[in-house]
Amino acid sequence: MIYPRLAVIGCGLIGSSTILAARAAGVVREVAVADASAEHREQIKALGYADLVTGDIAEAVAGADLVVFAVPVMAMGEAARAAAPALKPGATVTDVGSVKGAVMDALSAALPETAFLVPGHPIAGTEQSGPAAGFAELFDKRWVILTPRPCEDDAYLEAVQRLADFWSAVGANVERMDAAHHDLVLAVTSHLPHLIAYNIVGTAADLEEVTQAEVMKYSAGGFRDFTRIAASDPTMWRDIFLTNKDAVLEILGRFTEDLQALSRAIRWGEGDKLFELFTRTRAIRRGIVAAGQESAEPNFGRDRGKHP
Repeated sequence: MIYPRLAVIGCGLIGSSTILAARAAGVVREVAVADASAEHREQIKALGYADLVTGDIAEAVAGADLVVFAVPVMAMGEAARAAAPALKPGATVTDVGSVKGAVMDALSAALPETAFLVPGHPIAGTEQSGPAAGFAELFDKRWVILTPRPCEDDAYLEAVQRLADFWSAVGANVERMDAAHHDLVLAVTSHLPHLIAYNIVGTAADLEEVTQAEVMKYSAGGFRDFTRIAASDPTMWRDIFLTNKDAVLEILGRFTEDLQALSRAIRWGEGDKLFELFTRTRAIRRGIVAAGQESAEPNFGRDRGKHP
């Protein structure tokens, strides 16, 4: 056992999966959950995820050794302020947000100095949401990035290692990274792809020459994958783009330049340039599969509905 008592604030896909994975690995004894939604709380009770289910964040974190904030990024500060008075000294506090710089600032401002803040980001998920969407295998062989603050204090370093051990125990690969670098990397690998998906699905829906019925009926594999991404939680992704706007806009600018170059190649019939790009990107795809971060199965193995 790594943490006798775990508190999860917000029990959607990641929060519920964290609980299930921790219980399956035997790394926690007791679990408390706070969720603002009465409907979610009833679902959590019915599913038997937790020993304590409440709408009161302070009640949930009281006595907890590890507190995981799994609320939307822009709600982190408010949740931390509610938790702060009840945190026991020496508790480790982390999160699962896809943005780290803004989250670190919000949590640092709200939490007492007696808590060990170690922001984190499990790079795992599906387009599903809610307490019933979670499953224990979500983090298996996926990356969890921790962005601890620079510190030489032995107690803090021990807390960071303990959290890394927790994520390793539930099957994840753990990496440590500077928060600003994390936000730039995720702008490339996650945030921009989601922005493109939302945009292209919206464009298809707005085309006057094509009805929505035709879009759904004749969707090819590429468009179907875009719609899978675009089905992700709108609140979460709104918050991500607003809190990581500098990195997203930087990468979006580079993408726009590259897209214009592709447009010119198509316009002028420059097949060699297109073939070179498509060959290079195909190699990247194969590298992702070889690294175990994707399945090579037909339909990317997503018929099971539990592949990120």
